[in-house]
Amino acid sequence: MRIRLAAMSRQTAKGQTMRIVTMVAVVLGWVGMPVFACGPDSDCVLGDRHYRIAMPEGHDGATAVPAIVFSHGYRGSAQGVMRNGSLRRMVSDLGAALIAVKSKDDDWVIPNAPRHMDTDGAIEFAYFDAVLEDAAAHFNIDESRIMATGFSAGGMMVWNLACARSDRFAAFAPISGTFWLKPPEECSGPVANVIHIHGDNDKTVPLKGRRIQQTKQGEVQDALDMYIAYGRFGPASPTTHDTLRCQERRNDNADILDFCLFEGGHSFRTEYVRFAWERFKDAGRL
Repeated sequence: MRIRLAAMSRQTAKGQTMRIVTMVAVVLGWVGMPVFACGPDSDCVLGDRHYRIAMPEGHDGATAVPAIVFSHGYRGSAQGVMRNGSLRRMVSDLGAALIAVKSKDDDWVIPNAPRHMDTDGAIEFAYFDAVLEDAAAHFNIDESRIMATGFSAGGMMVWNLACARSDRFAAFAPISGTFWLKPPEECSGPVANVIHIHGDNDKTVPLKGRRIQQTKQGEVQDALDMYIAYGRFGPASPTTHDTLRCQERRNDNADILDFCLFEGGHSFRTEYVRFAWERFKDAGRL
């Protein structure tokens, strides 16, 4: 009898708990909505692709927040990006969401990349479109305030996005990466705001490029020259910002094209992302 009463008591408690959960779900509008369980520690699945997202600490869920989309380097991952505690804290402090994307292959499938010489990059561009649409649908992201950034091969991806998807992002900050082989003859869409950051003694992705397999890393100056012409940017103004030596250009629309060097090689610092974000924000672009 005692065992039976104990079982009945547990069932009663369980039923009360389920009723409470159901009431909360109704109040919050969860009923009839699919559970979207993903975030910084689990994948947001998009077919055979995925991304991860970390909302700013203390986000109330109701306020739309800007976002930083970060592209990893060669053989990197969205999981690896999220393991960068310094980056996550910095982006959260900015009041932004961090969206970590994952390449289709070990490397981004972009024009003239090794093993991808015949691609036009469409497969990755479609993926980024899907990520932005999915994140906006499931998280409260301000789609007018999204910056794309990435390091090394991720910086190469960012340059391609700046040329092909300038309508989807407010600003671009490629770090230590440029186009493979050579830049396209011209870009599509509106002129973007770009801050390129690079080490002045980078041996992995040298400023003048280097041969890799059947292709070559492009020269950074070639990318800048193409974009100067595309955006009709004016003469450069030399400036210094802490450890960065920059050549800053503007056009008649006050669009931004900055080229900033730091002393050193192929290295990444969270502060480079913060620097770009704050420059764009101060200029009213984010």
